[in-house]
Amino acid sequence: MNKSTSGIKIITINRKASFNFFFKEILEAGIVLKGSEIKSVRDGKINIAESYAVEKEGEIFLINSHIPIYKQASYSNHNPYSERKLLFNKREINKLIGKMNEDGLTLVPTKMYFKKGKAKVEIAVAKGKKQFDKRQTKKTKDWNREKARYFRRSS
Repeated sequence: MNKSTSGIKIITINRKASFNFFFKEILEAGIVLKGSEIKSVRDGKINIAESYAVEKEGEIFLINSHIPIYKQASYSNHNPYSERKLLFNKREINKLIGKMNEDGLTLVPTKMYFKKGKAKVEIAVAKGKKQFDKRQTKKTKDWNREKARYFRRSS
C-alpha cells in the first residue's frame, strides 16, 4: 500500500489490464460500497484483475470484482462478487456509453485508491489486444530489462 504526498493511498493496481488492453482514455470514478466492503478494502483485500464495467439503465456498474467477506463484521455481511455502482456525472456516463458502442471498446478498472478518505476507481476506456500484440509487449519488456542489466554491469 503506497502513500504519496498528494493524499492518495493506492489499494490495488490491475497490472493484467495493461498487458491485455490498449488504453484510450482514463477516468476517475467513485464507488458505492457497504460498511463491511469498505473495511475489507481498507485492509487491502480486493481483486479487480478480472473485473470490467457495464452500463445498466443509464448507470455504470463494476462487475466481477472480488471483495472478500470482512471477518469481524456481524451476520449481515456482503456478497463478495456483487455488482458495485460507479459514480459518474450524467455527461460522463453518456460519453462512456457512446465510446462503448464503438466496436471492441470496454471499460476496465486499472487502479483502486483512497483520495481524501473516499474510495475511487480509475477506469480506462480500452481496446483488447490481439495475441501478437501481447507477444510484442512481452518482447519489448524483456528487451528493456536486458538493456538495463547490460548497462548496470558495464558501468
